[in-house]
Amino acid sequence: MKLRNNAKPVKLDPNTTDTLIGEGSIFEGKIRSDAGVRIEGQITGDIECEGDVTVGEKGVVHSNILARNIIIAGTVNGNVQAKLKLSITSKGKLYGNMVATSLSIEEGSVFEGTSKMGGSDKPNPAAMKETAAAVDAEQAPPAKNNAESESDAVYKTW
Repeated sequence: MKLRNNAKPVKLDPNTTDTLIGEGSIFEGKIRSDAGVRIEGQITGDIECEGDVTVGEKGVVHSNILARNIIIAGTVNGNVQAKLKLSITSKGKLYGNMVATSLSIEEGSVFEGTSKMGGSDKPNPAAMKETAAAVDAEQAPPAKNNAESESDAVYKTW
């Protein structure tokens, strides 16, 4: 919400882009926005947005993202939760877990993580933590004193 001239708070339209992190810009910190956010530069810190978050082709994000719709055309290192739709374009890269109602992944894109689809548009931070914990458990190296030999190990492939 924004205050204008000591007036009552004005709620921004989530269909507009209010914040732009331009190419060549580096931002560190948490972003909260009632409108949309577009990232063409670099950001380190969580993003919470009532509108849409777009990571442009040259955008690099090291953060968790919670937004209505998320479009990834650049690189995201972190977990994302889209209340509605997550789109990863052909040049987009997501290294993290995702929760969304709808998912679109174009040919040529990169997605390394787990996905959880749901019909709820309510944010669920617990689901993000649960998904992250599941990935960490899967990627944990086996115990060295395991009775099972390496040749007997079963590897998951999908």
